[in-house]
Amino acid sequence: MNSMTAKLCGVLALMLLVPGAVLAQLPAVGSATGINAAFVKLFGSISAFSARVDTLVFDKSQQEAVRMPMDFAALDNNIRLGINLEQTTSKDLPASTIAALKQAGMDRIISLFRPDKKATFVLYPNSKTYVVLPLTKGEAEALEKGLTMEKTALGKETLDDHACVKNNVVVKNQQQTVLEATTWNAADLEDFPIQIEMKGKEGTVRMRFKQIRLAKPDAKQFEVPTDYTLTTLTQ
Repeated sequence: MNSMTAKLCGVLALMLLVPGAVLAQLPAVGSATGINAAFVKLFGSISAFSARVDTLVFDKSQQEAVRMPMDFAALDNNIRLGINLEQTTSKDLPASTIAALKQAGMDRIISLFRPDKKATFVLYPNSKTYVVLPLTKGEAEALEKGLTMEKTALGKETLDDHACVKNNVVVKNQQQTVLEATTWNAADLEDFPIQIEMKGKEGTVRMRFKQIRLAKPDAKQFEVPTDYTLTTLTQ
C-alpha cells in the first residue's frame, strides 16, 4: 500500500465511518471508527439484527456535509458496517479521491467492531486487505466496567409508518456521561431505534434504519476472511 493511498484510507477509516466524526467531539470512550460500546448500548436488549442505514452528517450550520448509505448488522455486541464510497456524497470527499481509492481497490469498506478481540477490523474487499485498529484505553475500560443506559420519553412520532416513542438516551460509564442521543423506538419492532440522532460540537449525525430484520445474521460476517492480507496505515 503506497503512502498516499494509506493516508486516504486512514482518513476514511478514522473520519468517515460514521458516527466517528461526531462522537469524536463528545466526551465518549470511543473507538477510532466511532462505533463503540456506548453506541451499541442504544439498541437495548436487541442483540441480533441486520438493516440498511441512511446516514446524514450535518455541519455546525446544519448544512448536509455527508450522505452515506450503509449495510449494518449486529450480533452479540459485534457490529458490521459496509460502505460503498461510490454511493457516498461528501463535500470533503471529491470524485478524484473516490476514483483513486477505487483504482487501489479500496472504494468498498467493511468495518468490524469486535469488543471481544479489543479491536476494530477495517476490511477492503476489492483488494482483500485489512487493518487492525485496537480499542482505546478508555473503550477497553468501559467494556470491563460496564455501561448503563437511561431513557427518557420525549413524546410520540411516526416514522416510515412505524409508531415510535421519541427518547432522550444517556449512556454512562459509572457516573460519567459518555454518549447522549435521541432515538425513535418502534413499538412494532420490539422497541428497535429506527432513527438515532447524535449531536456534537462539530455537527449532527442522523441514522435512519430501514429493511430491518430482527434475526441472527451469519456469524461468519463478523470474521476477517482467511484470504485477506493484513496491512498497515502509514503516513
